[in-house]
Amino acid sequence: MTDRNAEITLAQSAVPDSISRYATAMILGSHGYEAAVNGSNGFVCVVERGWMSPFDSPEFWNPKMRGPICFNPQAARSILPITMERTKLVLAGRTKDQIMADIKRDLDSKKLPALEPGAMSYMLSAKSKLGDPVGIPI
Repeated sequence: MTDRNAEITLAQSAVPDSISRYATAMILGSHGYEAAVNGSNGFVCVVERGWMSPFDSPEFWNPKMRGPICFNPQAARSILPITMERTKLVLAGRTKDQIMADIKRDLDSKKLPALEPGAMSYMLSAKSKLGDPVGIPI
């Protein structure tokens, strides 16, 4: 997305305002996700792209996919780092097979954190574009 404010608004649309107004919002930059709004409640909202789909999904490389998602504090500490690393690998030009191998290696070596109990995310936005057959066209 080229409009920084539009991406922040879309990310925040994943949860009710009572959560998003105190959540950190991150936007996708040329090297990965970067904080755009600093929050205080431990929640982190981002707009995921197609490469966060399952590896066998036909939407994996869909450039139109936009999935607003907000991670609770446990997920922000344990799932978001995987999202951020996977994004960096995609932006570095890695293939799906290389990304899978790199993420597996980083999880096995504990470079990436283990999933925390209670980790969950919200995807309540009516503005999602989760693939060509799903969602509102952008």
